[in-house]
Amino acid sequence: MFQYMRRASINVYFLGFMGIGIFFQPVFAQTNPDNSRMSALQSYRTGRDLEGMNRMDEAMRYYNQAVQMCVDDISRNTATRDTYAVFTWTLQRQKQYADVIIWGERALQLYPNDYRIIETMGEAYFYLNQYDRSLRFMQRYVNFLPQGDRTSVAYFFIGEIFRLQGKFLHADIAYTTAVQLEPNLSLWWYRLGTVREALGDFTAAVQAYERAIRLNPDYQEARAGLGRSRR
Repeated sequence: MFQYMRRASINVYFLGFMGIGIFFQPVFAQTNPDNSRMSALQSYRTGRDLEGMNRMDEAMRYYNQAVQMCVDDISRNTATRDTYAVFTWTLQRQKQYADVIIWGERALQLYPNDYRIIETMGEAYFYLNQYDRSLRFMQRYVNFLPQGDRTSVAYFFIGEIFRLQGKFLHADIAYTTAVQLEPNLSLWWYRLGTVREALGDFTAAVQAYERAIRLNPDYQEARAGLGRSRR
């Protein structure tokens, strides 16, 4: 996907991929909402908010509620694509990555083009260190939803995979796309700086590290990278 591309063409090549929305899961369609499904979604969102406040014990209770509601829908044969989406999101939050794959595969047999589940499975495969499979799912997501809610996240994971594989130019392109779509995450700029440094492109690395530090002045790893690249 990224072969033979040079940094000079990055902005032009990826212009068509610019999208909106990063961190919020897609809102469900509002036509005839099922109460139990919406309750599962609400439980998931409440758990996610509590997790963001480092109240993990409370978050897990809400995650468990969401899981149980989804299991009940599946057992009653009333599950929809939204049921499976909430189910896989919640299992992901619980770090049950193998279960994400099991239920994600089942969901894709029923709804093969549910790209919410495709992206979630890409993340699960990444955390299971199955990088080639993760890459296939992430590329599938960005190819078919270049303006999807999780496109920037997918590109970040693509960058992570290429970085771990030592494919630094590919990683540079993927991270660059991720920060174009979502410019306010210091970790992403730091990762971009590391691969540019690895490529010996120190001027560009300095720019990335400086951006990471502007976003997070206490980012010591970014400061160390900035010092190396300036030298």
